[in-house]
Amino acid sequence: MWTADDYRHMADALRLAELGLYSTTPNPRVGCVVVNDGIVVGTGWHRRAGAAHAEVLALREAGARARNATVYVTLEPCSHFGRTPPCADALIAAGVKRVVAAMQDPNPCVAGQGLARLQAAGLDVSWGLLEEQSTRLNIGFIQRMQRGRPWLRIKTASSLDGKIALANGESKWITGEAARRDVHRWRARSCAIMTGIGTILADNPQLTVRDIETSRHPLRIIVDTRLQTPADARIVQIPGVIIAHAYGDSERQQQLTEAGAELLQVPAREGRVDLVALMTILGQRGINEILTEAGAGLNTGLIEAGLADEWLMYLAPNLLGVAALGLFKLAAPETMAQKRELNIVDVRHIGPDLRITAHFSRNNL
Repeated sequence: MWTADDYRHMADALRLAELGLYSTTPNPRVGCVVVNDGIVVGTGWHRRAGAAHAEVLALREAGARARNATVYVTLEPCSHFGRTPPCADALIAAGVKRVVAAMQDPNPCVAGQGLARLQAAGLDVSWGLLEEQSTRLNIGFIQRMQRGRPWLRIKTASSLDGKIALANGESKWITGEAARRDVHRWRARSCAIMTGIGTILADNPQLTVRDIETSRHPLRIIVDTRLQTPADARIVQIPGVIIAHAYGDSERQQQLTEAGAELLQVPAREGRVDLVALMTILGQRGINEILTEAGAGLNTGLIEAGLADEWLMYLAPNLLGVAALGLFKLAAPETMAQKRELNIVDVRHIGPDLRITAHFSRNNL
């Protein structure tokens, strides 16, 4: 169905889409290549919400050479008026002959309508070329469109025997500098970084992006059922903090609000913030991807609630012993048939450490 040139041009479009890895939220990352008589005449990639879409930028560069051209785009061209006009209409007006999309748009406002509009206008339309790669690039956007909540990655850094800190709480540093830099790349691509009140009280982190050049910094979310976050905590001193809570007196609310935090009251479930409700609210706010950097308590709650989609596991070549603190507090299954299954999708060295990426089986997209 597709030629070697089709694969090559779509791969180029995907590389363009990756340029928006840190900046397009809540929109998807999209790249576009316009080819006429075997020559690339226009390229474009979506930079940020409200800016021109990839197709429009590529057509603008191609100009009159777009007529009778083939367009390779990593996501179905939109068919609705949002912050910008429909890209499907722009392609038709430009007189392109053929459109190849990596995948259909999961947004219910589009969902095949863009491709149908192109077909109705007489264009040669196909989709599915390098679909898996496009899906991985926009896994959070797809999840939000299909399930109404963000894609949630749990990040852990542990010894080979699965320990995250000594019994006294000391945890710096289990992994090496290269692994810590790698974490900042994952922070930068996330819409939000989430942690629990235990981590705030124990480590007083900032959870900011450092050493990575980015025009957009993720939100930082604290799951703090009873509003125990100190108003002078380092994380609160930097704009862009949301504290998700279920309880808290008016004095604490005023202190944290005056310090610059946004307070988000969430229903309680068994005396704690209802994590399912929280993820639904965050999805409604356009958050595509969340990176959780927390302790065993919050991580366990997310897994048990069925909200953990991906696990970034950094393993250092050291051992901390039986008394050290473990990764999770999961209840033990009664039989091996009840064990939690994961699919390992990537294993690689990051400096002296290993990074294993796994998906929780039920949540694969």
